[in-house]
Amino acid sequence: MCARLDTCHRYETPEGIELELILAGPLVRGLAWGIDFSIRAVAYILFLFLLSLLGGVGLGLLLIGMFLVEWFYPVFFEMRSGMTPGKRIFGLRVIHVDTTPLSWSASLVRNLLRAADFLPFLYTAGFFSMLMNQRFQRLGDLAAGTIVVYTAPEEEQDVRLPRATARPLPWPLRLDEQRLILQFAGRWDQLSEQRRSELAALLAEFTGKSAPPEEVLLAHANWLARGR
Repeated sequence: MCARLDTCHRYETPEGIELELILAGPLVRGLAWGIDFSIRAVAYILFLFLLSLLGGVGLGLLLIGMFLVEWFYPVFFEMRSGMTPGKRIFGLRVIHVDTTPLSWSASLVRNLLRAADFLPFLYTAGFFSMLMNQRFQRLGDLAAGTIVVYTAPEEEQDVRLPRATARPLPWPLRLDEQRLILQFAGRWDQLSEQRRSELAALLAEFTGKSAPPEEVLLAHANWLARGR
């Protein structure tokens, strides 16, 4: 599909695997923004109704609440899943250009620079910025090194590991370390035998010398995938 489209973002991982992601254009991102704006507008109306009962103090709290919602609403949701409610409806996700999950700093930068994207009105600068680069990046995306892509359907996200006898971990691992082992096993068929051995050899201390390290990692991955 990507081969026929100019909206495809390609990135080669350190393992030599080329990932292909479909970039989200201005129209669908504008629709997602419209939904998020509607959600914020409803929140502002509720704040206004409730805090107006407090008089001057309520007005101050309302302004503080509007400031926090306007600037940190997208950051909050993007750090949870990479997508705001509006983006979720259209199947969009914010990631780094190198396809890694969005970081706090990148999310803050891309959203704080929405003020520049808004100039001179209604996100004109951001719209023309997206039209002028191949990754559809607005000014905030360019500064943060982020892109917005379509997420794969759930059935395509499921990773089927090659069958192997499950083997418990020799010692507890952090969640990100467990994820790396699962990702290695998930790409088993995409890697050559030499490349699998080369990557697994980097963890020789973890895998031990009782069996080829790549086979040990595959066994650990099956153990993790089966819920221990």
